[in-house]
Amino acid sequence: MTEQIGITMTRNYTPTDRFLINADRALCTLFGRPRTTERGNPAADLMEADLQEDQRKHVARLMRINHTGEVCAQALYQGQSLTAKLPDTRRRLERSAQEENDHLAWCAERLEELGERRSLLNPLWYAGSFAMGATAGLAGDKWSLGFVVETENQVESHLDGHLDQIPTSDEKSRAILEQMKADEVRHAQIAKAAGGADLPAPVQAAMKFASRIMTRTVYWI
Repeated sequence: MTEQIGITMTRNYTPTDRFLINADRALCTLFGRPRTTERGNPAADLMEADLQEDQRKHVARLMRINHTGEVCAQALYQGQSLTAKLPDTRRRLERSAQEENDHLAWCAERLEELGERRSLLNPLWYAGSFAMGATAGLAGDKWSLGFVVETENQVESHLDGHLDQIPTSDEKSRAILEQMKADEVRHAQIAKAAGGADLPAPVQAAMKFASRIMTRTVYWI
């Protein structure tokens, strides 16, 4: 390939290239530092709340669930991006995935502040979510985008439930979750506007069932 000064050149990635890129992203998500956007942590300048020990443990476990949820989100987006048919769809998914990496980093920072570890089962949840995302991508772009819409809608509801449980004095955790919620709503709107189809009711129910299993397990492990 000849480089031309003044002309922006883009590379067309082969399936093997995309596979290797996704493998690197998986390792960064699970064991390294994920690539984030330019946004800072919304809780960075807020004071730490004086939580009782039982409150701290509960909030920390809720944040662990949210961290694992973002691990799953990365896996879903990467699986969908790998099998997406149209370049525009792939670009939308990759941008949303990068913004979800912000959430992943913020939740990891909050877990450290609360003195809690990440879920030991994150590699398992990543693998399962990646398979689901790749399957959605293979079904076609409208179904892949519809999967994003339904996922983000369910995450929005899930975050509302956590915000109801976190003490109002814990401004740091609440600021993170509120920004996450705003982003999830926007990602769902983008995917819907791009042509996302409504998923069949049985698929929506299966997604909710899998989410319940994950949240109840990760709370403890």
